Amino acid sequence: MNRFREYLSSLAPLSDAAWQALQPALSERIVPKSGFLWSEGRVCQALYFLEEGYVRAFTDLDGVDKNLDFHFEGEVVTHLSSFAAGTPADYGVQACEKVRVTVIDRYGLFAAAKAEPELETAGKACLRLTAARSEEHARLFKLYTPLQRYEYLEQQRPELLQRVSLTQLSSYLGVARETLSRIRKRRAL
Repeated sequence: MNRFREYLSSLAPLSDAAWQALQPALSERIVPKSGFLWSEGRVCQALYFLEEGYVRAFTDLDGVDKNLDFHFEGEVVTHLSSFAAGTPADYGVQACEKVRVTVIDRYGLFAAAKAEPELETAGKACLRLTAARSEEHARLFKLYTPLQRYEYLEQQRPELLQRVSLTQLSSYLGVARETLSRIRKRRAL
């Protein structure tokens, strides 16, 4: 959990008292490959800080998995609207390899933030980062061609190209696997 504390401290100053107030909301969890942080249709009751491993956010579209995003070590994963409003999530998050997460319980977090305002400040900063990443992701898919998306990943998110399978990556980019293979060949020349 030291990595999580460092992450929080990078967002806002964090006193020892605030860290201690947060302790009841924190737990560690190991999720095996193919296990879920939460499933589609279930309420997301926590924030998940990825200590080790990576996950995919996906939904089932007519029996076919559609990969929506990937999250790696050092990132917070949650379903913002489900977490905030307590509504069922419209996608699930699944471990792509063995994952170790720090789980930040929703109700425990809210209680700790009431007691220690600096936690609320750090929480808001975390949500701003999550929202900005979501906006960047939406812009990527609204404005860029598949080739431009791939080039963006090369520059901004190379871990996707290094760790994510070709099948999952093609689903994420919204192209057929064969199209992705052609893009990769073209980029390798």
